[in-house]
Amino acid sequence: MSKIVPTISSSVTGPLGVQHLPRFWQKVSLENAAKLADGYPGCGAGYDQMVLDGLGLNRESTLEYMKNDKPTYPQLEAWIRQQPGAKLDQGSITALNASIDGYIHDDATRQSILSANGIEEGSSGPYDAVNLNNLDDWLEFYNAEIKG
Repeated sequence: MSKIVPTISSSVTGPLGVQHLPRFWQKVSLENAAKLADGYPGCGAGYDQMVLDGLGLNRESTLEYMKNDKPTYPQLEAWIRQQPGAKLDQGSITALNASIDGYIHDDATRQSILSANGIEEGSSGPYDAVNLNNLDDWLEFYNAEIKG
């Protein structure tokens, strides 16, 4: 069975306007189908947990729902809308998105990702975690599916 590198960026939103939620859905769904590429957590402690916390969702309940019901992305958003205490007001979503946009990797992580992609230090390479993670994903995808 083929394992899949997630390529939905953390900057992508769905109808709710929540960044990273589509990527969270893809990673957890792939993990539940035993198709998530090695090295990727279905639900990690970084952006995944930031989204759960920012939306006021219970981690265990959300993961259980996704495992048992295998929702499409719109079905996941509909389920979130039904959760008591879900923080879906514009202020909460704006604050969550700003925290995702504003997250910066440490220098060692940045250098590792840039170096692996052949981008020299001092270049105009990205500093934000979203775009560094994109580079990392694209390289993993390339190595797994294109390079051969």
